[in-house]
Amino acid sequence: MEKLRETVARIVPPDVRAMAWAQRRLDDLTKPPGSLGVLEKMARQIAGITGQPRPALPEKTCILMAGDHGVTEEGVSSYPSEVTAQMVLNFLAGGAAMSVLARHAGARLVVVDVGVKSDLPQHPLLLGRKVAHGTANMALGPAMTREQAVAALEVGIGVAEECIRDGAGILGTGEMGIGNTTPSTAIVALYRGCNVAEVCGRGTGLNSEQLKRKISVIEKALAVNRPDPGDPLDVLAKVGGLEIAALAGVMLAAAAGRVPVVVDGFISGAAALIAAAIAPVCREYMIASHLSEEPGHKMMLELLGLEPCLHMNMRLGEGTGAALAMLLIDGAIKIINEMATFSEAGVARSE
Repeated sequence: MEKLRETVARIVPPDVRAMAWAQRRLDDLTKPPGSLGVLEKMARQIAGITGQPRPALPEKTCILMAGDHGVTEEGVSSYPSEVTAQMVLNFLAGGAAMSVLARHAGARLVVVDVGVKSDLPQHPLLLGRKVAHGTANMALGPAMTREQAVAALEVGIGVAEECIRDGAGILGTGEMGIGNTTPSTAIVALYRGCNVAEVCGRGTGLNSEQLKRKISVIEKALAVNRPDPGDPLDVLAKVGGLEIAALAGVMLAAAAGRVPVVVDGFISGAAALIAAAIAPVCREYMIASHLSEEPGHKMMLELLGLEPCLHMNMRLGEGTGAALAMLLIDGAIKIINEMATFSEAGVARSE
């Protein structure tokens, strides 16, 4: 718990002076003011986060947290929980979608076992940080103890700090965990204060009957556990996941380290809700990569006050949206550094 407290205590708002300087330069570049839209907003935000009016192009790292969910016993996923471990091996072999897109973005991919049900073989690219062999079935009681939730948060903090020490100037979030749209839906329904049916999607491709069952299971979990939205650790322990907790820790550590964090889709969005409930200022360090096809994701982003960069009809997770958005962020940084101002280019301003 001490590591969590210390990390939260180090989170301060972005540098407003650096943002103002960046905005003045953006307005002086050879284009109509604001004409590059989101790219200008990104450049200004990163200037504030880093305290550098003209931020350097950062080294990229995507952190993928893996964990299993006991609630899969209720038939909420089209895939068996064994797929979590199988997919982790696929990431390590470089054959998953996130493996491809991380390479495409020039990002290092860090894969972490924070709660996979089975014991994975040692691998040079795998960080073993297992807090538990998956969560308990949240439809019957709390998914985790409060101590496990804190431990998983601190795993995320520790991994993010290691990555930053190794040179990462921007972090992306990703996850693997069969059944993890179920706890994520519970989290957004709780914070939104809405019916589960309004935010519950088909996840890995449920049919209508399976979707009804998933809604019923989430409603039961919320009724059985009665998580307190005013206590994010209570929410996380009762209806969260180990990888969700670890990703929330990554986001807190990024903010404490003054490093931008690119939030992926629905599962990462649930982690962002938890992180923001623990330390509201950390939202200012988040960049929303894309809008997931999961219906609850739009509501998550609204609660966080974030606008997605991309609309790609994606719903895979893994960090795929974050990897793609990192390429846009590179463009935003290059704009503020490499474009000429009107005076530098000898271009007349509009009257």
